[in-house]
Amino acid sequence: MSTRDRNLLLIAFAWLVAIVATSGSLYFSQIRHFTPCELCWYQRIFMYPLSLILGIATFYGDARIRRYALPMALVGGSISTLHYAEQKIPGFEPTACAATPIPCNIEFVNYFGFVTIALMAWTAFVLISIALWYVKEERP
Repeated sequence: MSTRDRNLLLIAFAWLVAIVATSGSLYFSQIRHFTPCELCWYQRIFMYPLSLILGIATFYGDARIRRYALPMALVGGSISTLHYAEQKIPGFEPTACAATPIPCNIEFVNYFGFVTIALMAWTAFVLISIALWYVKEERP
């Protein structure tokens, strides 16, 4: 498999993950009517554009997207880590949204006792980051 084909496959995978994460986020807010907290909004700020720019990069086969998308995924994943810590670590006080209508430590979803929306977002950011980490820019 050529480097170009491998890159295209990795970028397409990252795009698929971003689409699923964006769709899940919209499902929880628009269909299930869960009001997003402040940290959820910050995570959306980093995930939603990934759905668009990774799609464009997949269409054009542009490996340079790694320069822009990887930092976005890493920052979004860091916000998800903080959000999950606020939900699951006892005594970890909510910092970003203590004064907002929806506190960030509220768990609208808690599958298997540990899978929350913040963990789902973190998983998506990690998968996107890993895929983009292995994308190699082609030298002319």
